Amino acid sequence: MLKKTLFQLHWFFGISAGLVLALMGITGATVSFQDEILYALNPSVLQVQKQVAGVLPPAELVEKVEAATGLKIAMLSVDIDSDIAAKAFFTPAPGERRGPMRFFDPYTGELLGDASGQQFFGLMLQLHRFLAMGDTGRQITGACTLILVFFCLSGLYLRWPRQWKSWRAWLTLDWKKKGRSFNWDLHSVAGTWCLVFYLLSALTGLSWSYEWYNKGLNQLLSDSPQNERVRGGRGPAPKGPAPSADYSAMWSSIYSAAGPGLSFYNTRMPPVAGQPATVFYLLKDSPHDRALNQITLDPVTGVIKRHDRYSDKSFKAQLLTSIYALHVGSYFGIGGRIILTITALTMPLFFITGWLLYLDRRRKKRQIKDARKGLAQPGSDASAWLIGFASQSGFAEQLAWQTAGQLQAAGLPVKVQPLADVSEQDLRDSSNALFVVSTFGDGEAPDSARGFERKVLGRSLSLESLNYAVLGLGDRQYQHFCGFARRLHNWLGEHGGKTLFAPVEVDSGDPYALRHWQQQLGLLTGQAPADTWHAPSYDNWTLTRRDLLNPDSSGSPVYLLGLTAPTTSSWLAGDLVEVLPRNCPWAIEHFLDGLGIDGRATIELDGLSQPLEQALASRQLPENRSHLVGLHAQALVAALVPLAMREYSIASIAADGILELIVRQELHADGNLGVGSGWLTEHAPVGGSISLRVRRNSGFHLPNEPVPMILLGNGTGLAGLRSLLKARIADGQQRQWLLFGERNREHDYLCRDELEEWLISGDLQRLDLAFSRDQADKIYVQDRLRESAAELKKWLADGAVIYICGSLKGMASGVDQVLNDVLGSAEVERLIEQGRYRRDVY
Repeated sequence: MLKKTLFQLHWFFGISAGLVLALMGITGATVSFQDEILYALNPSVLQVQKQVAGVLPPAELVEKVEAATGLKIAMLSVDIDSDIAAKAFFTPAPGERRGPMRFFDPYTGELLGDASGQQFFGLMLQLHRFLAMGDTGRQITGACTLILVFFCLSGLYLRWPRQWKSWRAWLTLDWKKKGRSFNWDLHSVAGTWCLVFYLLSALTGLSWSYEWYNKGLNQLLSDSPQNERVRGGRGPAPKGPAPSADYSAMWSSIYSAAGPGLSFYNTRMPPVAGQPATVFYLLKDSPHDRALNQITLDPVTGVIKRHDRYSDKSFKAQLLTSIYALHVGSYFGIGGRIILTITALTMPLFFITGWLLYLDRRRKKRQIKDARKGLAQPGSDASAWLIGFASQSGFAEQLAWQTAGQLQAAGLPVKVQPLADVSEQDLRDSSNALFVVSTFGDGEAPDSARGFERKVLGRSLSLESLNYAVLGLGDRQYQHFCGFARRLHNWLGEHGGKTLFAPVEVDSGDPYALRHWQQQLGLLTGQAPADTWHAPSYDNWTLTRRDLLNPDSSGSPVYLLGLTAPTTSSWLAGDLVEVLPRNCPWAIEHFLDGLGIDGRATIELDGLSQPLEQALASRQLPENRSHLVGLHAQALVAALVPLAMREYSIASIAADGILELIVRQELHADGNLGVGSGWLTEHAPVGGSISLRVRRNSGFHLPNEPVPMILLGNGTGLAGLRSLLKARIADGQQRQWLLFGERNREHDYLCRDELEEWLISGDLQRLDLAFSRDQADKIYVQDRLRESAAELKKWLADGAVIYICGSLKGMASGVDQVLNDVLGSAEVERLIEQGRYRRDVY
C-alpha cells in the first residue's frame, strides 16, 4: 500500500512540478559558469593587466572610485594578485535594497566599462530563484525544491532492487530496450545517477527559499548558533545616518588578521552609522572558493570585534559556511561544478520521460476501455434472450457477441453473460437461451466455467420453460471433442429444456460450422444474417529478427522472433497470434518429384492466377501421393487441404514497437521440421513476409487491479509470461514472482539477461528457476512451487493472481496438482471462479 501511494504521488508531482524543476535545472546550469562566460565575452572589461607592485590598498581604491562616480561605496570586492577586475557596489537609493555596481582595475583604480551579458544572466538567476515572479515565484520554486527531495527519496524506494549490493542493478542502462520500457529504464537509471547531486542541490537551495529552513540549518550546523549570522530580511535597507569609514585602519586590521596568504577580500559597510562592518576573505591555500573567513570590525577605528576562521570551525560549521559552494559544486573543485551543471541540464529529461510514461499509462487505459466498449452489457430484461459463454482464449466470447449482434439486428433483446455469472434463477427465468462454450484440453470446462459446472450442472432443476441451443468449440485431435458443450447440452435436455436446433460443434474454428450456426439463428429469427461471420484477415508482417536463445543446447533450438506490422497494430499483454505457415521450396520440389507436373505451371487459386509451386506453399503435402498421380496442376491443388494456422503467445507489448514470439523448432522422427516452427525459425527469410493476425485472449489478460502476480511457465511458455511482465513493469508494478523451468542453466536460460535485470532492478520481486537436467534428480517448476508453499500462501493472502503458460502435460498439470495439495481443491476452485487462476497452455 505504501509503495502504491508513493508511486501515485511520485507521478502526480512529476507532471505538476516537473516543468518548474526542468526550468530551474536549465537556468541553474546556465549560471553555473557565469563568471567564466562573462570573462570570455568581455576580456577588455573583466580582465586586467597584473602589475608587479600589486593592487592598491582599499583606501586609495575607494578614493579613486568614489571620486570618479560621485557615489558612496557600500561593498568592495577585490582579488589579490590576479587578472580579474574588481567590483564596487554603491549605496542604494532610498527605498531600494541594492545599489549600482561597477567594475574597476584594482591595480590603478580606473573604472572599466559595463560587461555585456549581465542582464541575460541576471534574468536566468531570477528565473532560477523566483521564476522572475518575486515572492510568489520564490514560494513556487521552494515548494518544487521540496518536491525534488521527495522525488529523490520516493524514487529510491520505488526502484530499490532486490540485489541492492550490485552496482549494475543501480547504474546500468539497457540501450536495447524500446518504447515505454526504455523510457522507464532511462528515468530510473539516470535518476539514480543524479540522485545524490539533486539531493545536494535541493537541500542547500532550500536555504534561499525559506527563512525557517535557513535558521534550522544554523541551529543544526553552527558551532555557536546564538552568534551565527542569519541571512537578513528581504526588505529595503534600514534608515539612519550614513556610516563613515577609515579604510586605512580597516586594511591594517584585515592584513594583520589574514596575513601574507590573503588572496581575496570583500568589505561590506553597514547600512547605517554605529554598526560594525563585515569583511570576508580567502587565503591562497583555501580548500575552495567559498571557504570564507569572516572579520567583524569597527569601520572607523578598525578594531576587530570578532574573527571567525574557516579552518577553526568544526566540519559541520564549515559545511554551513560552504552552502553556496555545495549548491554549485565548487566545494569539490572544477569537477564538482561540471557534474552539478550536467545533472542540472538533465533535469528536463525526467520531466519528458515522466510525461511519456504518464501518457503511455493513459493510452493503455484508453485501449483497455476501448477494447471493452464492444462488450458493453445490454440492459437487463426478463424477456431477453440469454446468451451465456464460456471461453478459455476469448474466441467463444467473441462468437457470443456476434450471436447477440445477429439477434439484435432482428429486433430481439439480448442479455450476454459469462457462464460463471449465470445462476439457477437466470435459467429458470429465461424462455430462450443460447450457449457458446469452448472445451479446454480433453473434455474439460474452461477455467471460467468450472464453478458453473460444479455448482449448477450438479443440481437438479426444472427447466420446462427453457428453449436452448448450444454452440460448442473444440479440437477433434482430443478424444473428448467438445466434451463440455456435450455435457451442458445433455444436462439441459435432461432437466426439461427443449432444443431449438441440434448442437453445432466447431472444429478449430471451422467456418462451415459457424455458417451453419448463423443459418440456424436466421431460421429462428425469421431474418437471414446480413453477412457471414469472417475471422479477421491475415496481414503480411515483416520478419525483422531471428535470434537463437539457446545455443549449444541439448534440446531443440529456441528462437526469439521479431515482426513488424504493415500498418499500425496493437495488442494487449496475454494475446495470441495466428500464423499461416508455408512449406519450404525444397519440400515442394520433393513433393512434385515423380508426379510429372512442372511447378511453374499456372493455376487459379482464390480467384488469382499464380504458379503451382506458390500455391503448394500453403497446402498440406501428404507423404502418400499415390492418389494424386495423373492429376493436372489445377486438380492437384484442389485435392490438397490448406495448411492449418498455428497459434503462438505474444512475447512483447505494443509499446515495444515490435511483435515478438518465442518459438521452439519441432523436429519430427523422420528428421523434418514441423511446418509452423520450421517456417518461422528456418525457412522464412529475415526481411520476408509472415502471414499472421492478432487474436484476443481475454482469459489471459492482466487483472484490472494492481494485485500481486505469480507467473509459472516452462520453455517457450515464457513468451506469454514475458508480455505480462513487460506490461506490468511498464505500468510501474513490481510485485511479480516468476517460476520458470528449462533443461540446463548454461544453455537454456531463455532471456537470462532480461530476467536478471528485472530481478536486480526490483521490477521482478522474486525469480525461482528449475533446470531439470542440472542434477541427478530432475527438478521442475512444480517442485519449486511446492518448496515455496508458505510464500505461495502469503502471496495469495495478499490477493495474488496465478498465471500459467506452457505445456499442459507435465508442467501445467504438475502445478495444478501442487496447488490442490497445498491449498486444497476447494480453494483452487475458488481461485478459478474468481479469475485468479489463469492458464494459457498447450
